[in-house]
Amino acid sequence: MAKGVLVDLTKCVGCGSCTVACKLWNDIKFDSSPAVGEQVKLTDKNWTVVNFNMVQSPEGTPVFRFVKQQCLHCQDPACASACFAKALQKTEDGPVIYYPHLCVGCRYCMIACPFNIPKYEWDKAFPLVTKCQMCSTKVERGESPACVSVCPAGVFTFGDRDKILAEAKSTIAKDGRYIKEVYGEKEVGGTSWLYISDVPFEQLGFNTNLGTTPLSTYSHDFLKYTPIVAVSWGVILTGLYHYTKRRNEISKDKNIKA
Repeated sequence: MAKGVLVDLTKCVGCGSCTVACKLWNDIKFDSSPAVGEQVKLTDKNWTVVNFNMVQSPEGTPVFRFVKQQCLHCQDPACASACFAKALQKTEDGPVIYYPHLCVGCRYCMIACPFNIPKYEWDKAFPLVTKCQMCSTKVERGESPACVSVCPAGVFTFGDRDKILAEAKSTIAKDGRYIKEVYGEKEVGGTSWLYISDVPFEQLGFNTNLGTTPLSTYSHDFLKYTPIVAVSWGVILTGLYHYTKRRNEISKDKNIKA
């Protein structure tokens, strides 16, 4: 059964332990781009960030809410549907894995993703796409992702997606603090990372206008022709190159004879 992670945003204290664990487990270098703070962004070197948000509590007082961001590992990922090279694949365990040796650098995945997750290594001579892998090797062994295992505040619950979704709904039903919604339950077909909160998700930077239909439903019928178009365009350009080269050679011969 596919795994998932439930994130209780009411418990997060913004310590950033998860961001450090992500870098250490994935052997990602620390650089000057912050992974914790206000308006931090995911980058090719920050697969996980914690955003600080000053919002109004249900009681009407200003409070901080801290939101961990990473790939949500969609149930029906648009990035994988858009990738004709199969460099992105959804596993039975839940993670959406990126295989760099298959990537052709088209970056269709970056355009397709409704959560703006995949990032490109713009500063490298041979760049790749990067994103959270949900520590797929750990999940495959039944272990929680590195970020989940180090949280000191008990923010995360790792387990079978169906079970943690049921747990999220039970928590909401028992505690009136929470808004009556589990983010990730149905968004674009559902995600492996689920969130509960006492503050409306739109106030915390979540995209709440995605709908429930997987984006791959719209893209698959068109993107399946991408390899054909790519090959055909290559043939056309090659033909034009040889045609132009031949014309130049003929023109050069005429000029020499003249």
